[in-house]
Amino acid sequence: MQNSISRSRVAARPNKRLIAYAAAATLTTAIIAVPLLSPVLAKQTPPVGANLSSVAQLPGSFADIVAAVRPAVVNISTSSTAAHTDRRQWRGPRNPQWDEFFERFFPERVDPRHGMPQQRKARALGSGFIIDADGYVVTNNHVIDGADEITVILDDGREFPATLRGRDPKSDLAVLKIDAGQDLPYVEFGDSEQARVGDWVIAIGNPFGLGGSTSTGIISARGRDINAGPLDDFIQIDAPINRGNSGGPLFDTSGKVIGVNTAIFSPNGGNVGIGFAIPASMVTNVVDQIKQGGIVQRGWLGVQIQSVTDDLADALGMDKAHGALVSSVVPDSPAAAAGIRQGDVIVRFDDNDVARMRDLPRLVAATNPAHEVTLEVWRAGATQELSAVIAKSDEQSDLLAAADHDESTDRPATLGVAVATLTPPLRAQFGLAEDVNGVVITAIDPAGPAAQQGLRAGDVIVMIGQQKVDSAQQMAEALDAYSDKEKAAVPLLIHRDGSDRFIAVRIA
Repeated sequence: MQNSISRSRVAARPNKRLIAYAAAATLTTAIIAVPLLSPVLAKQTPPVGANLSSVAQLPGSFADIVAAVRPAVVNISTSSTAAHTDRRQWRGPRNPQWDEFFERFFPERVDPRHGMPQQRKARALGSGFIIDADGYVVTNNHVIDGADEITVILDDGREFPATLRGRDPKSDLAVLKIDAGQDLPYVEFGDSEQARVGDWVIAIGNPFGLGGSTSTGIISARGRDINAGPLDDFIQIDAPINRGNSGGPLFDTSGKVIGVNTAIFSPNGGNVGIGFAIPASMVTNVVDQIKQGGIVQRGWLGVQIQSVTDDLADALGMDKAHGALVSSVVPDSPAAAAGIRQGDVIVRFDDNDVARMRDLPRLVAATNPAHEVTLEVWRAGATQELSAVIAKSDEQSDLLAAADHDESTDRPATLGVAVATLTPPLRAQFGLAEDVNGVVITAIDPAGPAAQQGLRAGDVIVMIGQQKVDSAQQMAEALDAYSDKEKAAVPLLIHRDGSDRFIAVRIA
């Protein structure tokens, strides 16, 4: 059954839908015969939780917390200019009198006979929160994306025009600035890393444009990957959030912000008890950089990675499946300078274990450029330590891993390839001319759908269906259209050896 993870925003244009699939698990119960033991010899195993001193006490009310923090939570209204076509078509002969009528009484409208585009204002609503007395406001990038005008509405009803100080599409965060002429109430960030599954949380926002609304619940899970991007590390909550809650704060019971409410998992676009928030540990890093310079810089290592399966771990002589397997190394990259090779498994990055493949991109991205890190890699049956100086990430050269997510979870349509946006080093590596556009295949799963159709490393995917692709993100979005079609054939325009041709690949 197909569901959707959607941004929780009341939008004037369709929200992007990210497709997820539910994985079925089979539980097998084994019945084992054991001899009866006498009451004296039988060892009583205490139940889990037996050492808890008392049952957790539920709070009598959240009213004091909400009253304290609510003045810093804001509603965000945006307007944008959108093209609109008057689809009424003139079905009779041309009449100059009608031309004169429309020009005289409706000069702002386009002649309806031609169905020409007109300009209209589209409006959308979202949420946000003030983080200092000077009027800096944090929200989601998708709340203000494409907006011509942004208005911040305070809890007391006052409205102020906002300027965009910076945004970061990768983390879906944006920072606004308003000038109220006086100090404003604000909230502080808490330590999201200390938040545990089962902790109480409070969400405040602007669902469906209703104004400040409060809901409560618990943290349902940590480290959720919802296929929104390579930096996914969401807090899952069951506190009801809906469209329009996007960009609003998630509070702990001390009134500190531990997350930014961003997305919901829903079959119908409404709340079903599964929401996602960006953890404060990621938000603070992005917000600080935007406040200081207006842009976000991330680290870059220069490796193509994939998950380590149980079979691969066994083949590599590892005691368990963990780490990130390097499938390729970008020439002249920090990884190449550090001596990282294809087939290495990166199991540690500075002081952090790389338990899963998707841990590594987040760790690298959070590292400041020019910082030297220590990498522990598994190579030829033993671990080795290497040193790498992290470089500045080029936003146009992000790599999409061959196994983009943990292989234990079902994911959207895949071609079984690793791709990268074309850069001068990659053009030189694969002998591609400057006028070739698209994403280049840097690695390929020999058993995947693309390999079965003869695709290989160095091929350039120019188009998927009728959509041109110039980045890994665009490719993922283009494949979304085929995600709900079982064994769908995807038409690919492939550039190879100076010529283009279409190939139909049945997605996995």
